Amino acid sequence: MSKIHLLSPRLANQIAAGEVVERPASVIKELLENSIDSGARRIDIDVENGGIKLIRVRDNGSGIGEQDLPLSLSRHATSKIEQLDDLEAVATLGFRGEALASISSVSRLAITSNEHEQDHGWKAETEGRDMGVNIIPAPHPRGTTVEVRDLFFNTPARRKFLRTEKTEYKRIDEVLRKLALSHFDVDFSLRNNGKAVHSFRAANTQLEQERRVAAICGSAFMENALYVDVEAAGLRLWGWVGLPTFSRSQTDLQHFFVNGRSIRDKLVTHAVRQAYQDVMYHGRHPAFVLYLELNPTDVDVNVHPTKHEVRFRDSRTVHNFLFRSLHRAVADIRPGDQTSSVSADPAAYSGSESAPFSQQPSMNLRSPSSSISSGAVAENMAVYQSLHQTPLGSSEPVIGSPDHSTGMTPSDDEVPPLGYAIAQLKGIYILAENVQGMVLVDMHAAHERITYEQMKQAFDLEGIRSQPLLVPVTLAVSQSEADIADEHQTLFGSLGFSLQRAGPESLIVRQIPAMLRDSDVEPLVRDVLSDLTTHGTSDRIRQHLNEIMSTMSCHGSVRANRKLSIQEMNALLRDMEATERSGQCNHGRPTWTQISLEELDKLFLRGR
Repeated sequence: MSKIHLLSPRLANQIAAGEVVERPASVIKELLENSIDSGARRIDIDVENGGIKLIRVRDNGSGIGEQDLPLSLSRHATSKIEQLDDLEAVATLGFRGEALASISSVSRLAITSNEHEQDHGWKAETEGRDMGVNIIPAPHPRGTTVEVRDLFFNTPARRKFLRTEKTEYKRIDEVLRKLALSHFDVDFSLRNNGKAVHSFRAANTQLEQERRVAAICGSAFMENALYVDVEAAGLRLWGWVGLPTFSRSQTDLQHFFVNGRSIRDKLVTHAVRQAYQDVMYHGRHPAFVLYLELNPTDVDVNVHPTKHEVRFRDSRTVHNFLFRSLHRAVADIRPGDQTSSVSADPAAYSGSESAPFSQQPSMNLRSPSSSISSGAVAENMAVYQSLHQTPLGSSEPVIGSPDHSTGMTPSDDEVPPLGYAIAQLKGIYILAENVQGMVLVDMHAAHERITYEQMKQAFDLEGIRSQPLLVPVTLAVSQSEADIADEHQTLFGSLGFSLQRAGPESLIVRQIPAMLRDSDVEPLVRDVLSDLTTHGTSDRIRQHLNEIMSTMSCHGSVRANRKLSIQEMNALLRDMEATERSGQCNHGRPTWTQISLEELDKLFLRGR
């Protein structure tokens, strides 16, 4: 008797369903993607009992003809690809032709569709061990309705792994939100147990898109987000990135889409983290809704059963493009871009999630003790004096500042974003007045950032000074790592390193940047080689150099309890307005915050 036998169509589909149909949210995702691929501009979703009892998806897409309905429920049947070359440029969300067959094998599924506004449509249902398809006439407008009832009714082992109705519904909601973010041109509605929950109208203008993003990600995100739109080398990145002060304790507000497909990708995560690394508080995560558009031939979407991951043909180019675009966008943020809305997020530094300042009136800035260090109060003041045309302690007034002796005050159009200094509080904070109301500045944190940015600029202009090692360092590496070192000799040389290959699996470090003379070189070089192997690029050496310059700028900045004159405080405010990343100190903490007149009125119950 033969030991090998063919699996029944239903059993084969049930096995395949293990990859495609994990839970009700997986079904929703597959059905919505099919609707979008059909050209639908309106999609209505109904779910009951967390999608376990019922999932109904109705669209106004192109529909399915009578002859195609049986095929639509067959495995590996699709209208989206015909030959292997089509996989090189997949432009649709679905393409494998597995979803409907897999879903129908673990549920009671029915499809009703009308292709050409005919008098009636057709309804298809599957039954039996061989999953035969019955076709009957049924009334239906142009488009398709798919009903999935009693999910996993015939696979109890799978059903017992489902969570509570509330949890399963929450995951359905997350799927809908992601698709609503990636397809602004489609109307989406969702009803749960007969109750209307969401109604996302098509958003064709940027303002309408921002309203949809705010409805999905929260108004606080849009109030603290910057719009970006960058094109280069056949790539386009657009969307919204949160200000560094609007950070999260988790990665729950990070949405990235490639050609309309929501993905999770290590390369993308690494590039975004690098772009924010100089301004993000330790342990916090940036928020963003970003869209990458590129030629479909340059990205492989067929690398994961659930299509959550992709592979870029030229990963180094994509990584560098993402990093440079976001790094520049974050660096270009100035106080003038932020004073019209809430700029600081005290909650982000108190362990809670980000919230706009107007919703969190209690401030949680750094305590005085944390900004006071040992040493003389006037230590390194010469560094600060060298940054201004008007030295500290000078009685010469700052151009454009209010003349307190005459009582004359400039008009609103003449007031700079951070306004003019009024006083100094406890030798730590600068109080200033601008058009919106009151500005509070942590003077040490602000000057620390100014000094740091100027040191980096000077470092870039002068180049990296190298220092030969008295005793060269020999590294035992793998052959592939040694090959990587050979391939990137120019990169190491530009960063002040001299690496020579001493054998198939050996490297010799003969020269290092002078600034790293007290650093442990071996682990740094190994980490760089690891980055180059994984991502095709590395900025670890520059990170290490930046850390040293950050420490130097911290020690070279004004200290707490250093009394500043009005002119000195105004000079610091003007430097902040002209300095990149001045909204955060070198450690990612906010350097200033805005309190509007409206918020001040609320504190004192004015107008009630």
